[in-house]
Amino acid sequence: MRLYKLCNLKWLRKNGFCLTYTTFCSQSKVVYITTPIFYVNAAPHIGHLYTALLADATARFNRLQGKSVILSTGTDEHGLKIQASAVNHKKSPGLYCAEISSQFQALFDRAGISYNHFIRTTDETHIKAVQTFWEQLESKGYIYKGKYEGWYSVSDEEFLGADEVCDQKLENGEIQKVSITSGQPVVWTAEENYMFRLTSFRSQLLEWIASGVIYPDEKKKQVEISLNNLQDLSVSRSSSRLTWGIPVPRDSSQTIYVWLDALINYLTVAGYPERLQHWPPDIQIIGQDIIKFHAIFWPAFLMAAGLDLPKRIICHAHWTVDGYKMSKSRGNVVDPMDRMNKLTESGFRYFLLKSGSVFNNCNYNDEVAKEVINAEVVNTYLNLLSRSSSKSINKRGMFPSFDEEAFQTFFTQEERTMFNRLPHLPETCITHYQGLLCHKVSEAVFEYIRWSNKLFNDHEPWHLCIDPTNDRHVNCLLHVTMETLRVCSILLQPLIPDIAGQVLDRLGVCEGDRLIEHCEVKRQSHREKDHPLKLHKKHIMSRIQ
Repeated sequence: MRLYKLCNLKWLRKNGFCLTYTTFCSQSKVVYITTPIFYVNAAPHIGHLYTALLADATARFNRLQGKSVILSTGTDEHGLKIQASAVNHKKSPGLYCAEISSQFQALFDRAGISYNHFIRTTDETHIKAVQTFWEQLESKGYIYKGKYEGWYSVSDEEFLGADEVCDQKLENGEIQKVSITSGQPVVWTAEENYMFRLTSFRSQLLEWIASGVIYPDEKKKQVEISLNNLQDLSVSRSSSRLTWGIPVPRDSSQTIYVWLDALINYLTVAGYPERLQHWPPDIQIIGQDIIKFHAIFWPAFLMAAGLDLPKRIICHAHWTVDGYKMSKSRGNVVDPMDRMNKLTESGFRYFLLKSGSVFNNCNYNDEVAKEVINAEVVNTYLNLLSRSSSKSINKRGMFPSFDEEAFQTFFTQEERTMFNRLPHLPETCITHYQGLLCHKVSEAVFEYIRWSNKLFNDHEPWHLCIDPTNDRHVNCLLHVTMETLRVCSILLQPLIPDIAGQVLDRLGVCEGDRLIEHCEVKRQSHREKDHPLKLHKKHIMSRIQ
């Protein structure tokens, strides 16, 4: 049985494979994770970066489990909005797209997004994939020539029904139709173009959604409401109005609708049309504003083409700034490059992942970000490393081996119990990572780091180390502290890979011993002898001013 056939829900239920499917896939294929491709009508902001960071943390978490991962991201470069933006900037669409796309790639590179593919919809390989996909839908009878008449949001590149628009009063007193969801103006459009038989897939879409593929579950209701008023979808525009896009095969008078173009990027990355590899996507991470396209249009296109559907669509909430939605008119768009200059790449990355949420909109504030980074990363995490590796206390510069007798003698029952629970921390973090609850991972890990700092204060090793008879006590304290740091650093790698990696470097943990399976805390000495630290003169990260 070929793997892709197992992804058909009806086939699964008929043949009783539902309970074994997840295990089978995890053992048999590469984990394929995607971000949406980002629209290049403007420079990237923190919302774009957060999506990419969430996907990157998920990819790194899977790699920590020893899995092979493909992470794809990129830019969406066609459509009426891009065409208009290029004109406004007095540049050709090609040059304009190349400049903005390079900004996204530079941002993701600087932020440490470990992508395998950065796709652009202007790539020749993608154009070929889109036109081949179109021909496949057409040959199966799912595309027909018809007349579209209705509301269209140029800003959102979205067709809207009468129940999805409302009247908005402008400052000059005029009434304008806008999208209820985005607030963007809409225009009435009536023209002959190509239609996709979206209504043919309503029952299959409802079945797919009911399977629990959308996370969080609350977003499922939003999609089900949209399915109540499903209509066939216009999938082309007249090339007299839209020149910047992929031409319809054998009909140059029409340009392929930007969302049909954009969604195919996931197939392009997987090798379509030559040979699909690692299909279907395991995890597709998107923002809540594009769930309709990914949970209705996208699976319907795949169903029509006879291809397997994504296993999980994860829809995260948005970022606001000082309580308001980011907008150019309000002047509160946060430039992530600028914030990384002020807060460092690792610091900014940590704040967004620790403070963001899949469930609720999150607020960005510079002072709060600075306080969180200083309090947790610098003053707590790196402070613990500094204290335990200090030459005044750790005079030999060693990661001491475990001493059970000293542990029982010098530590309280409460302290021993807390350290003995450290082996359960990876399991807790795995559960949180699987739910994309990065803030929960942070809470669980930093509970141990704070405890270890308190342990240091309570035992006062700066006094103990004066008398050589206390060496066993000090060494045991150093072991407990460093072992806590080692386990916590392994688990923090998806959140702050650079800093966690440098901490593990200093602890002398080799590259091959940094997977989740290496978090095991053994009750007997897990080293034959004390392990030397690899100390550096340069600080990993200083307090942000």
